[in-house]
Amino acid sequence: MTDQQRAPIAAVGAGRMGRGVAIVFAYAGHPVRLIDVKNRPAEDFDRLAREAEVEIHGTLRMLVDLGLAPEGSVETIAARISVAGREEAAAALSDAAVIFEGVPETLEAKREAFDIVSAAAPADAIVASTTSTILADELQAMVSPPERFLNAHWLNPAYLVPLVELSPGAATDPAVVDRLKALLEGIGKVPVVCKASPGYIVPRIQALAMNEAARLVEEGVATPEDIDKATKYGFGFRFAVLGLLEFIDWGGGDILFYASRYMRDAMQDERFAAPKIVEDNMAAGRVGLSAKAGFLDYSDMDIDAYRKGRLAGFVDMLTMLGATKPPVL
Repeated sequence: MTDQQRAPIAAVGAGRMGRGVAIVFAYAGHPVRLIDVKNRPAEDFDRLAREAEVEIHGTLRMLVDLGLAPEGSVETIAARISVAGREEAAAALSDAAVIFEGVPETLEAKREAFDIVSAAAPADAIVASTTSTILADELQAMVSPPERFLNAHWLNPAYLVPLVELSPGAATDPAVVDRLKALLEGIGKVPVVCKASPGYIVPRIQALAMNEAARLVEEGVATPEDIDKATKYGFGFRFAVLGLLEFIDWGGGDILFYASRYMRDAMQDERFAAPKIVEDNMAAGRVGLSAKAGFLDYSDMDIDAYRKGRLAGFVDMLTMLGATKPPVL
């Protein structure tokens, strides 16, 4: 498939997120329009456009250095990205199949951007906000027609992190979600779908983990260096192979329940209490691998083969971290 046959993509907002999204799709062969919709003097736009081009070229050169792009590919990929100002926005949006909005996190800025998009983009173009803070239901009314809108939360750096969290609004057409999922999977991303909820999935979980790490320092439990070492070689090491809920099943939901109860009582803090779903799973006998049912279903699975596969993943992680040693014989 040639570049011309791939769907044109627009990134509205020429800041860090817009540039990252542009790189992702240009890398995958799509023509991309990076659009600055802010009212600014011509000389300021020219400076912004130069800065964007320098950053895009620099990022692509870094990907070459890291072995993710072949030598000599920078200009080919970068040439797929054009930078347009507000006056050129309508033309740049006129045939876009998917539009990612990445303007500043204010309702005023987003309403202005969506007014431009709604007026200029094809009626069947998908419109996705990359916001990390505003729920899809709050933004959906700004887009016409609203059925084509959803949030698509990328994790920085967008050109490296595979995950994209898709959060449809109440009026989003399910077919729109399916189309965007297929597009993202086609370029090597890993989309997940969640309800319109503060923090999506990853930011909500990581906020708790980061705050708890900071509390450990505050309480003098360990040094920042040892806490980071513990999370890298214990926490992060395992969760790079097992998902959090899969890990509960791996060890047993009952183990989590009793450990949580101990932590709650010892710390005198309800933040350590297990949620009701953990107790409900216990009551129903869904305690994890030992019962072949937990948060996930293992009923048709060869448990021994599954365990061996996950342990192989741990070995791969150990090798990557340089933490393996041969046995003493």
